[in-house]
Amino acid sequence: MTAVLTSCSRKANDYLVIWTDTPALASFAEDFNATHKDSKVVIVYKEKAASSLPPSADELQPDIVIASWLMNSTIRRNFASLDFMFKSKLLNRDDFYPQILEYGIIDEKQYLIPLSFNLPMIIYSNSNEYMLQDEHLLTLDRMEEISASYNAKNKSETYTAIGYAPGWDKEFLYEASKLQGADYTERGKSFIWNEKALKDTIRRMKDWTTKFNTDSTTEKNFQFRYLFMPKHRQVSTGRCLFASTRSDRFFALDESQSEGLNFRWLAADDKIPIEDDIVCIGLYKKTRHTRKAEIFISWLLSEKTQKHLLERKLTMKLDTSTFGLADGFSSIKATNENIYPVYYRQLLGSLPGEKNLVMPDILPYRWDSIKEKIILPYLEECVTTDSKKEPASLEERIENWNKQFY
Repeated sequence: MTAVLTSCSRKANDYLVIWTDTPALASFAEDFNATHKDSKVVIVYKEKAASSLPPSADELQPDIVIASWLMNSTIRRNFASLDFMFKSKLLNRDDFYPQILEYGIIDEKQYLIPLSFNLPMIIYSNSNEYMLQDEHLLTLDRMEEISASYNAKNKSETYTAIGYAPGWDKEFLYEASKLQGADYTERGKSFIWNEKALKDTIRRMKDWTTKFNTDSTTEKNFQFRYLFMPKHRQVSTGRCLFASTRSDRFFALDESQSEGLNFRWLAADDKIPIEDDIVCIGLYKKTRHTRKAEIFISWLLSEKTQKHLLERKLTMKLDTSTFGLADGFSSIKATNENIYPVYYRQLLGSLPGEKNLVMPDILPYRWDSIKEKIILPYLEECVTTDSKKEPASLEERIENWNKQFY
């Protein structure tokens, strides 16, 4: 789908063409076009923008790509260095979280500039706030301890409440493995990981189940019986204490859905792992509009612009089902610190600090599919306490996956 947001009389090759998988860019482009006389933008929405590179000869080629999954050896070769944006002082490195900006550096050159990111979180009912005291972050140890104390049974020894069960959510298992140091990292066309950390995660999750929740069958039966509704409603019922989610999903809830809920950031050693699907800005290496690209990028990556865009979005009720600017926190520190808490009141006093944020390693091409088809099913099968069958190894799953593409 292509959205042309300017006069039809202008020739297509005069436009700055932006490929994106982020719908909010359509609104940004509309605002940019209304305020910039000599630089106009066309948005080309591509659900899989990264895997659409390089463009075919018969399609509208991008000048800029703003999308997730750009930071890997297969995709990043399509981009030109953006160092000139900092050398010319169009952008200031001090405005960004340093580790987030560093994520886009390849061979000591700034090939990508992150725009937005998200964080893992655990939600619960305000009625249970006393159980978490003044903790700003929530570790796996504390989560397990508090969950266990919440468990309750009736006279027939049937669970009437379970604080949390690791097997309820594959995404939680994945986040737990990252917290434990699984270190998924690109290698060639595949990936490597810390085997010990992954095995430790699996053992820890199984121990959680057997020690406090009896077994996986009990957990699943409880989930089927009581937790068949969305996560924000699960914790409101009182049947469970916690639910696992992420910032973009939680802050996209409307007031009626999030009323009475609170959260903690999922962390280890005061570190919160940033979600893998970071939205980055890349300058396509064959662009013919470098000057227009730098105008748009410097406009978008300013606190003033981001404040305006967020105000405009919420005032005009544009895309209210998404969080923040580009469905996440901004890579600009001041935007998060000064602007987000005004519109997302639950962030007051709960915004993570710069020192808390940890970037993911560089992940391979098609990581979203690899994770969905290989890692999540592997973790889910491995933590099940009731199966006598040995799950297929991660190596076997990777080999079968690779046969589909190579």
